Amino acid sequence: MTQTTADTKPDLGTFGAFGHYAQFQRLSAEQLRDIEALGYGAIWAGGSPPAELEWIDPILAATTTLQLATGIVNIWSAAAGPVAESFHRIEAAYPGRFLLGIGVGHREVIGEYRKPLDALTDYLDKLDEYGVPTNRRVVAALGPKVLGLSAARSAGAHPYLTTPEHTAQARELVGPDAFLAPEHKAVLSTDVEKARSIGRKALDPYLGLTNYCNNFKRLGFTDEDLAKPGSDRFIDAVVAHGTVDEVAARLRQHRDAGADHVPVQVLTRPDKLVSALAELAGPLGLA
Repeated sequence: MTQTTADTKPDLGTFGAFGHYAQFQRLSAEQLRDIEALGYGAIWAGGSPPAELEWIDPILAATTTLQLATGIVNIWSAAAGPVAESFHRIEAAYPGRFLLGIGVGHREVIGEYRKPLDALTDYLDKLDEYGVPTNRRVVAALGPKVLGLSAARSAGAHPYLTTPEHTAQARELVGPDAFLAPEHKAVLSTDVEKARSIGRKALDPYLGLTNYCNNFKRLGFTDEDLAKPGSDRFIDAVVAHGTVDEVAARLRQHRDAGADHVPVQVLTRPDKLVSALAELAGPLGLA
């Protein structure tokens, strides 16, 4: 078991851009270079991509310094062996620019479901066997046990759909040396009802999922907050909205709470993604 240390912590800059991997596949080389030039240190590709990860190479080929992290490869649908082969292929071609994010699926959509901690431990054992370095992988983690595992067996944690309060708690649990990269959603609109409507549409698949609801309850949300379509209090906590300065201030709260890097998921049309990221870049203090 390898413990992460500060000198091996990944450096992805302060903020990244989060979206579904298919969304980033469709961006042109020019658009990818625009994201890089704006100062976002990494693209975080969500979804559960196939183990081959063939779509990553063109993205890294189109850019120079931009890193790519998976958020996440699903351990149930992508076996460790082929994923490790993909890691080594990408690492050989683009050294230090790929961070492998792994995680478990949801109890409600997986037929055969083992305890997440046991399944993740076995998967990490296999990644060790196949030579994937500890400091080039992160684990999707929300609860205390998996957060602890992420710090002990990987570079750190990639919590999804959380709040700055969770980030502060996570930092306490993983310690100062583990990498911590919480995702946060944003809508660039001062129309509160419109922003909440967009947020509710994005959050609808997660309300009712056990792991997320349990985490939200640990953060103080009630069953009433989490009943679809979600209370205003809940939506406002997990989806930043308002002016670009107000959104940026909310995102920076994760950094103030101990995050090393914050992947930002702007909820907008695909053709508006780069322009939305450009609006946020200045208030976030990026290049």
